[in-house]
Amino acid sequence: MNQRRDFLKTLTAAGAAGLVGLRAGLAGAEPPPETTRLRLLKTGSICWAPQYIADDLLRLEGFTEITYVELPTGPVSMRLASGEADMSLNFVGPNIIRIEAGDPVVFLAGVHVGCFEVVATERVQRISDLKGKVAAVASLNGAEHIFLASIATNVGLDPRRDIKWISPEGSRGAYFNEDSMRLFLERKADVFLGFPPQPQELRARKIGHVIVNSATDRPWSQYFCCLLTASKDFVRKHPIATKRALRAILKSADVCALDPEAAARALVDKGYTPRYEFALQVMKELPYGKWREYDPEDTVRFYALRLHEAGMIKSSPQRIIAQGTDWRFLKELKRELKG
Repeated sequence: MNQRRDFLKTLTAAGAAGLVGLRAGLAGAEPPPETTRLRLLKTGSICWAPQYIADDLLRLEGFTEITYVELPTGPVSMRLASGEADMSLNFVGPNIIRIEAGDPVVFLAGVHVGCFEVVATERVQRISDLKGKVAAVASLNGAEHIFLASIATNVGLDPRRDIKWISPEGSRGAYFNEDSMRLFLERKADVFLGFPPQPQELRARKIGHVIVNSATDRPWSQYFCCLLTASKDFVRKHPIATKRALRAILKSADVCALDPEAAARALVDKGYTPRYEFALQVMKELPYGKWREYDPEDTVRFYALRLHEAGMIKSSPQRIIAQGTDWRFLKELKRELKG
């Protein structure tokens, strides 16, 4: 309870003293949300921390029933489209593919950069060395596969022909699956793309070496990896609630950037990870404060081009942007939240 009160003090200070830049009275002057219920998703990746630790900020925005729905399998957008959840952080590449497939979801804002790292054995020193090598992924067209295929395409490889993809035997097709890391540890694969806390664990065990760190290596560090995504139906029915939820999550991203110790403690206290040192490392390494600086439409355009080159989508970036983005709430909040 003491730790939770300390974190609440951080959140209160963030709102009142301008740590995350909210001008006094803006939220209170708005009408209340059309619904006080909000359902978010959760996975094994702690890079989605702004979503996981935002519940107190969400309550300040008028939400009284906040639930986190487990995402054991399948794309985030399918869970949103089915009505199982209302909004969630989402990896950009998989969501672009599902938008083209017709899932009724929209990107609302970029939240953070830099969640994935590509870890390799000594046989692979750079991405171009992946030609003829084996990559372990949780499932084809899952987040690991899509990000790594995009990276390979960016250096001129054809991921369909130049890389052998393997998945865990009996894989559940999970969106985030530690079994693909096991294949790498067993040296059945030459490369593995991991999400926090997997790269942190591998570094602690001194296994493999990083050939791409999306938090620091261009061009990946210039684009969001995770964007807040919502059901079109939720946005249409609840525009005030949508804006209020987005504001809470963006403020939570600022807390991650400005008080990583508090954010890491909250992740442990809420049961998202047992390892405070890994959580703190992630909070300090990922650039959570970029949502004000970067244009999320640039991210969608960049990844749509990479996925088109990789043969994973047929749509143009313009069509994906028109079909699956809604930036109006972000634009309003950028004006309201000090840069």
